[in-house]
Amino acid sequence: MNTGKKGPLGRGLGALIDGVEKEVLEKKVEANLQIDINSIDANPFQPRTRFDNQSLEELAASIRQLGIVQPLTVRETGEGRYQLIAGERRLRAARMAGLTHVPAYIRTADDTGMLEMALVENIQREDLDAMEVAITYQRLIEECSLTQEQLSDRVGKQRSTVANYLRLLRLPPEIQLGIRNRSLTMGHARTLVNIDDAKKQINIFYHIIQEDLSVRATEDLVRHLQSGAVKDPAKGELKKKLNTDYEALSSQLSKLFESQVQFRINEKGRGKIVIPFSDSDEMERIIALLDKLNG
Repeated sequence: MNTGKKGPLGRGLGALIDGVEKEVLEKKVEANLQIDINSIDANPFQPRTRFDNQSLEELAASIRQLGIVQPLTVRETGEGRYQLIAGERRLRAARMAGLTHVPAYIRTADDTGMLEMALVENIQREDLDAMEVAITYQRLIEECSLTQEQLSDRVGKQRSTVANYLRLLRLPPEIQLGIRNRSLTMGHARTLVNIDDAKKQINIFYHIIQEDLSVRATEDLVRHLQSGAVKDPAKGELKKKLNTDYEALSSQLSKLFESQVQFRINEKGRGKIVIPFSDSDEMERIIALLDKLNG
């Protein structure tokens, strides 16, 4: 009887993907083969789209000093060309560091196997936001034809944990963007998922942001709302709640700046527009967008 899931780290790729140890690792051509960096093409199945520039610079500085400690993983596509399977950050940092050759494992993998390896490697990263994890889980289910139970075994997570992440995909886009920008935690999001009405979800989401509610306070608010002990914030509790026009404009600006743009307005109609950012790179990106709009 299975008493619990083992963590995926340290188990090896073969423990995460059925048949890899026998069918893939045995077909590995050579470990630590030095490959011309210009012969490596991008992974078309790369699930990660955003890379932190500062983190890449730090990795590049380390590579200049120590080289690449963990080889990349590629597959041969013919005529001296290779396609990246895993190691996108290392490859980008190596190019920044000016390397001409990189160490790599060559493995045999079809498109499905390659996609699965790339996705599984991606979710082992610690800096993913909850939406990136949820989207990766959904891709594994849909594109690799896995059930939730099979996915749970692949990634070494409890099935309930996998299900909780997948439920985030049912949240309105504004809330998903808030999770991606880390203005909303996984705990907040799991509480909002339990509300059936999308408009109520959005209203409480803005309430969380404006009042800086903790997860516990959010849970209490939702519990009282569902029991009828308090009025719906949409009907008067939120004095600072955005009206319909401002909500629509906030949503448009949030998509434009890829940040949860907030309108803070008092009863007299005075207020301010807030564009939050998490680091200096994101601030520079937002300033560049403003400059472009100004031009």
